[in-house]
Amino acid sequence: MNYSIKNYIQQGKEIVEQMLSSLYTDTYIPENLKASMEYSLLAGGKRLRPILLLASYHSFKKTDEAKTLRTAAALEMIHTYSLIHDDLPAMDDDDYRRGALTNHKKFDEATAILAGDALLTNSFELIARDELLTAEEKVFLITELSHASGPEGMVAGQVLDMEGEMSPLSLEELEKVHEHKTGKLISFAIIAGAYLGDATERQLAHLKKFAYYLGIIFQVQDDILDVIGDQEKLGKPVGSDEENEKSTYPNLLGLEGAKNHLSAYTEKALQALQEANIEQSYLEQLLYYFGERDH
Repeated sequence: MNYSIKNYIQQGKEIVEQMLSSLYTDTYIPENLKASMEYSLLAGGKRLRPILLLASYHSFKKTDEAKTLRTAAALEMIHTYSLIHDDLPAMDDDDYRRGALTNHKKFDEATAILAGDALLTNSFELIARDELLTAEEKVFLITELSHASGPEGMVAGQVLDMEGEMSPLSLEELEKVHEHKTGKLISFAIIAGAYLGDATERQLAHLKKFAYYLGIIFQVQDDILDVIGDQEKLGKPVGSDEENEKSTYPNLLGLEGAKNHLSAYTEKALQALQEANIEQSYLEQLLYYFGERDH
C-alpha cells in the first residue's frame, strides 16, 4: 500500500471518527443506552465504508466534503448496529470483537439489542436533518440506504449466510450471500458519494458494477486471510472457517483458485472504473488496498 492511500485512509478515519464522537454530546438519551451505543460506535475499526463514500465523492469533487459527513456517519452507524446484533447469542454468539467484550457481554442482551435498534433508526434521522442536503438528496440517500441495509440488502445477506451454515454452498450461492451481506453497504457508500459529487446517471451505472466487484473482492481476501493471514494482525484466530466447515472461496476453489478469482474480479472492477471515466482516483487505490490488505 503506497503512502498516499495510507495517508488518505488515516485522514478519512480521523474525519469520520470526529463526526461520530460529536453525535451524542447534546442529546438526551438514557445513560445506559447512550453508553452502549457509543461503546460499539466508538470502538475503532477500519471505517472503510465511510472512507469509500468520501473517496467516491472525491473522485468528482476534490474539496468541500462537509455535505457527505453525516451520511458517512449514518452508514457507519448501520454497520455498527449490524455487528452488535451479529454478536448476540441468537446469531454468532461471540464474546469478543476487536479484542474487547462484545456489547451484550459488556452490558446485557436487552441493552445491546436496543442499542442496535437505536443506531439503525437514528442513522436515517441524521440524514433527514442534514441542513447541507436538499430535500431531493435526502430522499435519494434514505431510499438507497434503507434498501442497502434492509430485507433486500444486508439483512437478506445475513439470513442467506445463516441458511448456508446448514449445507455447503455453490460459488454462485456464496457470491449471493456476500453481494448482500457485505456488498450492499459497500455499494451504497460508492453510489452515495458519487451522487453527492454530481456523477452522471451513466457514471452511477458503471460504479454499481464496480461496487459489486469490490464487495466480492473484500470477502475473497477475507477468506484468504483466514487461511494464510497473521493471527496477530487480524486480531482473531486463523483457520476458523475451515474448522467450522464454512463455505468460503478457498474451500470451493482452493487457495490458488481463490487468488485467481480475486485477480479476475480486480480486472473487472478496473474496467468498470474506466467506463465511469474516473481512473487514477482514490477509488482505484482502495480497490488494490481491499485486495491486498493483510488484516
